[in-house]
Amino acid sequence: MPGLVSETPKMASKTSPDPNTPSPAKSKPSPSKKSSISPSSQQKKRLSLTAVEHEEELGLDNPDLGPFLLKLARDLIASGDNPSKALDCAARAARSFELCNAESPSPSLDLVMALHVLAAIHCGLGQFAEAVPILERSISIPDPNLGPDHALAAFSGHMQLGDTYAMLGSQDLAIKSYTLGLAVQKEALGDTDPRVAETCRYLAEAQAQIMQLPAAAELVKHCLAIHKEHSAPASAEEASDRRLMALICEAMGDHEAALEHLVLASVAAAANGFDEEVAAIDVSIGDSYLGMGRYDESVFAYQKALTVFKAARGENHLSVGTVMVRLADLYQRTGKMREGRSYCESALRVYAKPVPGTATEDVAAGLAEVAAVYEAMGDLDESVKLLQKAVRMMDGSVAPGRQGQVAGIEAQMGVVYYMVGRYGDAYDTFKVVVAKMRAGGEAGSAFFGVVLNQMGLTCVQRFEIKEAVELFAEAKVILEKECGAFHPDTLGVYSNLAAAYDAMGRVDDAIEMLEYVLGVREEKLGTANPDVDDEKKRLAELLKTAGRARNRKAKSLETLLDTGSQRMKKDVTRRWSALGFRS
Repeated sequence: MPGLVSETPKMASKTSPDPNTPSPAKSKPSPSKKSSISPSSQQKKRLSLTAVEHEEELGLDNPDLGPFLLKLARDLIASGDNPSKALDCAARAARSFELCNAESPSPSLDLVMALHVLAAIHCGLGQFAEAVPILERSISIPDPNLGPDHALAAFSGHMQLGDTYAMLGSQDLAIKSYTLGLAVQKEALGDTDPRVAETCRYLAEAQAQIMQLPAAAELVKHCLAIHKEHSAPASAEEASDRRLMALICEAMGDHEAALEHLVLASVAAAANGFDEEVAAIDVSIGDSYLGMGRYDESVFAYQKALTVFKAARGENHLSVGTVMVRLADLYQRTGKMREGRSYCESALRVYAKPVPGTATEDVAAGLAEVAAVYEAMGDLDESVKLLQKAVRMMDGSVAPGRQGQVAGIEAQMGVVYYMVGRYGDAYDTFKVVVAKMRAGGEAGSAFFGVVLNQMGLTCVQRFEIKEAVELFAEAKVILEKECGAFHPDTLGVYSNLAAAYDAMGRVDDAIEMLEYVLGVREEKLGTANPDVDDEKKRLAELLKTAGRARNRKAKSLETLLDTGSQRMKKDVTRRWSALGFRS
């Protein structure tokens, strides 16, 4: 997690008790300590405590005890021994700091620090939900206006809370926490401090994962401006941020801008002697060339990276398999199916026996990428088998924060089921994906909108038109917000919604929506574009239908559903795989 300031909050000078003496929590406090709290307030405060709890509470108001217990908790964390004892020590330290600071008018940073440690121990034990209220409390204590130490405490709390939400799969809440942390950091350090650049990048990565691409791009631009002011040319930090910017540009369809950033990133990485980093950038350069249809240059970039990865990491490293999948996809796009299948088989051999220590989720993601290539080659049965294997691998063993990856693979499986005509299986799969993404806080992402659109198309095939309309309408709202009203995905949903309206007899609504879509496509694509001609024909049919008698026969949806949706559903999984979506 990025930092705010290098100093840590200073605790008051205290002397730790001798660890060889009996536990301070069990010993009687000195009379001077007891006299600091009036008997009447003490009696009211501890009215409900048992005798044993009463003695422990009295011991915790010793100002020497909190620092001792906090240090002990940290030592236990560092050693990895007895995390339960570390949790108990941190909780008692927090209570001790709270009691000792009860009469103080200023917030206790020692208490904030103890709460951060307590939350970290809960997270280390996999108890992320328990950590959330602790961190929320820690954020409410410091006042950033009281100085840099308070600002650091507030910043750290926001960022740690964001990380915890991310591990729970609540990406929207995570981004909200990161944004608040960034605001605190900017207020304390200024907009152009190098540490602000670290946080901007951290937030941009989280936004890119849920397709908040314009916002992520603005943050990375700010990072690059800070590097230009404070760092030497071609720095390692600049190389890293340009790679992220290229990924965002690629996802937004701006391949030329992505290529420009990648070339500059490659120069910077080479200048710093990062050969494997250069190879990874070559893979991204190959992706950009592929997106622009410059296939020979793409092959060269992929082969160059493949050679470096094999030499540096071994034949069975996942990075080798990833490049092989890229080459397989390239060859299937150029009609060289035999070469494409050969590279798919080579990649599957890598995923069958990966190097020791490889995460199961990464292997499953690789299988999903191979499945996407088989899908594009028309081998849907093999694609379904690989996706089912990937889901089985991740079932019950997915690491915290990577639940979205499972949903992405299942969405890909739903698309394949749709393509082979297994609409019942497709519907059930999309229903599970939608539920997971809603529970994980990803219901506002562009990918979620695309999934809703595909689920709507599945409902159309099952003649569940009312549900399809609801799904298209929700997808429309999300894609308008995330992609804009003129984005092809958004326009595709408009067309599908218009078709569903017509099937329900809402002809006027259908005509109004198609007129809007046609106007936008004429403006953006020109009147001679084939997509514009399709929209004109569909609108003419609706206008003609509207002039018929009221008992007219409903128009078949197959002639009205947007053909662009067929392209959209094939691109769903590739868009997901390109950005990872591992929270």
